[in-house]
Amino acid sequence: MYIKKNILSVSLFFYYIFFASAQEGLPVYSDYLTDNYYLLYPSMAGVSNCAKVRMTARKQWFDIENAPELQTVSINTRIGDSRSAIGAIVFNDVNGYHSQSGAYLTYAHHILFSRSELDLDMLSFGISAGMIQYKLDETSFLAEGFDPIIAGIEQSAVDFNIDFGFSYQYLEFYAHASIKNLLNNDGVNFNEQGLSYNNLRTYLFSTGYLFNSPSGDWNFEPSFMFAYKDATKETFLDTNLKVYRKTGFGRIWAGLSYRRSFDGAEYLSGDGIDDQIKTQKLQYITPLLGIEYNSFVFAYNYSYQSNSIVFDNGGYHQLTLGFNFGCKKERYECECPWIK
Repeated sequence: MYIKKNILSVSLFFYYIFFASAQEGLPVYSDYLTDNYYLLYPSMAGVSNCAKVRMTARKQWFDIENAPELQTVSINTRIGDSRSAIGAIVFNDVNGYHSQSGAYLTYAHHILFSRSELDLDMLSFGISAGMIQYKLDETSFLAEGFDPIIAGIEQSAVDFNIDFGFSYQYLEFYAHASIKNLLNNDGVNFNEQGLSYNNLRTYLFSTGYLFNSPSGDWNFEPSFMFAYKDATKETFLDTNLKVYRKTGFGRIWAGLSYRRSFDGAEYLSGDGIDDQIKTQKLQYITPLLGIEYNSFVFAYNYSYQSNSIVFDNGGYHQLTLGFNFGCKKERYECECPWIK
């Protein structure tokens, strides 16, 4: 009884954020850490020596129908030998009765401040424009009779939106920022009593630095990513650490990411007589592994929610497959795996 009451108390806080996130366009998970910063920052299109193709698949609760899942396919490359680059992203996100799919096209431009390409000192700008289709399947909502606020159909809406971002990279240091969903979108509104909204803007900022071992075979990359959602005022921080090892065929890496929300929910804990009010903040722990074998990339990460009260003990499994092609001569004398 009290376990259910505790879960319900926490659910009241996370429900609106959960529904809001379902309409945010491409969700912000930890897949950017698997050599995929372009998913979050349009300015990272074409920053590498190679053209990049990346495919990701994310899944939770394998034994439950309509469990949350996400698939993405992205490609980005320089335009010849110019400072300009292009990219594209296609995604499909399913979350219970709600789903969204979309496609973005990206243009980026890179400005080199150093006198030559031996030293990396570069400022990049990028803009992505895309279409997003939102769907809400209400066909099974009326099993127990008529409800005036439920249409009983599959609602659908298509909206246009824009992402903008910039990146600065100096040798082994980097900083990225972007504004996702600059424009207001109605999406598929939940009802007419206040849960509908059209502000999907999310502000992202990342920074990190790559440290080298004395032998040069190992690299250590601590980084942070901060996110702020304008509509819900939700904020969270990713604290990350990745370790790279060079090999004869490429490199391998492992890492750990910890996501902590700055927003919390109060809930009652106790036996019903001496209940105490406690606060819980959303927390995710994500270990990740990856390998780059010649031109191919494979990575896996697993996100586990570490809160005391959760809906389910299962975590999110995510796979990333990649392929690099059209590689040019390495331009910069830096240990920067996101470029070289």
